[in-house]
Amino acid sequence: PAVVLCHGFPEFAFSWRHQVAPLAEAGFRVIVPNQRGYPGSDGPAGSDAYDIDHLTGDLVALLDALEIEKAVFVGHDWGGFVVWAMPTLHPDRVLGVVGVNTPYLPRMPIAPTEVMKLVAEGDDDRLYILWFQQPGVAEAVLDRSPRLLFEKIMRRPRSLEDFTSQMNDDDGPMDMNPFRRLEEVETLGDELLSAEELDHYASAFETNGFRAPISWYRNFDRNWNIQPEVGSATIEHPCLMLTAEWDVVLPPALAESMPERIPDLETVMIEGCGHWTQQEKPEEFNRLLIDWLQRRFR
Repeated sequence: PAVVLCHGFPEFAFSWRHQVAPLAEAGFRVIVPNQRGYPGSDGPAGSDAYDIDHLTGDLVALLDALEIEKAVFVGHDWGGFVVWAMPTLHPDRVLGVVGVNTPYLPRMPIAPTEVMKLVAEGDDDRLYILWFQQPGVAEAVLDRSPRLLFEKIMRRPRSLEDFTSQMNDDDGPMDMNPFRRLEEVETLGDELLSAEELDHYASAFETNGFRAPISWYRNFDRNWNIQPEVGSATIEHPCLMLTAEWDVVLPPALAESMPERIPDLETVMIEGCGHWTQQEKPEEFNRLLIDWLQRRFR
């Protein structure tokens, strides 16, 4: 059975380096794309080129190119949003879905950025997704210092407080935008990447830049408009949800409503793990993923 591993932001296929050999040794065909706009892939002009129709369409085209009828889709972070849309938009190409930190979220009653603006309480720059909406702004900042970005954010927390402490601000709502002030962000937690791995991440984004990856975020409202069934439709395929106890961006609580829309769902929380799950806890992650895959598809 084919297993397609879909990365998040700001990553690329390299983020699944700990999974490829164990999955292949367990008897699965492993496919790890560099997704649209990321290092190793094309980056079309225009934000609309990164909407959910294009992103899921890329995965279908990938299966077609490899002459594969169906696959299990595994997605972390933004990759999770894409793979959760697959059963609704392309149900005949899906064997099952695994969400890594990213849950199958219910459809919002109003456009997503409108909800985020309510959370931001008048200071949109405090929320990184809203800051990302401004064409040219975020990429201009991040393109200057890819290495600093990965040194600051891609770390292994020692506790949940490691990353929540730097978000607290007595002068207003919680600041969830470390990207705009990387030089000021305190370096917390333990190193996650080796020197060679850090070089690999930094050099890849120094070459490609961040415009195209950030364009995925500029489609939250467009996706909400063009595909209203995503989030509201029931998923009938077998699904696994792997949450991470210390992920402050995608906490386990966000997955609590998923059984209402996914009858065949297993959920497991990985304790003591932050946002970069498959890199932070690869052995535990691989054990849980392979166990579920073997029980359901072998």
